[in-house]
Amino acid sequence: MAPPPIPYSILDLAPVTEGSDARQAFANTLDLAQHAEQCGYHRYWLAEHHNMPGIASAATAILIGHVAGGTRSIRVGAGGVMLPNHAPLQVAEQFGTLASLYPGRIDLGLGRAPGTDQATARALRRYFDGADAFPQDVVELLGYFEPVQPGQPVQAVPGAGIDVPVWLLGSSLFSAQLAAQLGLPFAFASHFAPAAMEQALALYRRDFRPSSRLARPYAMLALNVVGADSVAEAKRLFTTQQQSFVRLRRGDIGLVPPPIDDIDAFWAPHERAGVEQALACCVLGDADTLRTGIAAFVDRYRPDELLLTANIFDHAARKRSFALAAEACRAAA
Repeated sequence: MAPPPIPYSILDLAPVTEGSDARQAFANTLDLAQHAEQCGYHRYWLAEHHNMPGIASAATAILIGHVAGGTRSIRVGAGGVMLPNHAPLQVAEQFGTLASLYPGRIDLGLGRAPGTDQATARALRRYFDGADAFPQDVVELLGYFEPVQPGQPVQAVPGAGIDVPVWLLGSSLFSAQLAAQLGLPFAFASHFAPAAMEQALALYRRDFRPSSRLARPYAMLALNVVGADSVAEAKRLFTTQQQSFVRLRRGDIGLVPPPIDDIDAFWAPHERAGVEQALACCVLGDADTLRTGIAAFVDRYRPDELLLTANIFDHAARKRSFALAAEACRAAA
């Protein structure tokens, strides 16, 4: 008997497309989350970024509440909150509040990077060198979710004694090692930084120490998936993401662009090489291609869960893509 399909989830950046605005982005995010719930997705995660006009999820906890309030059963969370930007107590209070409002449905993923440039990090009144204190900040944050102890001088209200699953996110070996040491689930950012994926997975699984939060290692891998009625159309839709990566590296940070017919006329050869390396973990195509590609990815890396992302310009096409991806995931054991 074949094993059951693994859970599949969505990472959304609340994209603001050219000709649109944040209000429409938030409406699209909620609509996509409701669609994802119908398609059987397990989680719907939103990511913290700042000073990026094409990403509207800066106030991540607020947007999580918006999505959780408009859905019924899908888990909603942060993928993630960039902890160097925040005091651990404030994060515990925010997610304690969310978990009180939507019990059993809220996840807290933590990242070590600031999710922005250094000037913006200074504007946030936090500093990127605060990432050096990331392990201590994670331990402090975890402590705020524990039951209050006699004489405890500071407690999260709400937060203390509330079950909020905490994940560590990473694109290198650092968070993989820390997640293993602390006995936490781990999500790897293979959708934009796949180089260390296999090494990080092996390290996490080898060094994992069971904890009160998790008995055995649990690893989620991110994957770019774009589905359409034809392979050619899926590749065309993917040019939106390719353009966004090139523009970011050129310092041209703007709204999410529409797809183009000839991506080779847009980028230089060295830009193409960089993007192809960064976005190597991707599956593009029609329903059959998605089934084959996702099954091959799962068979090779054996993640415990998939985190799918698709930065598609047209909202209807994006919904269609995630519906096709869900069908493919259900077929992938």
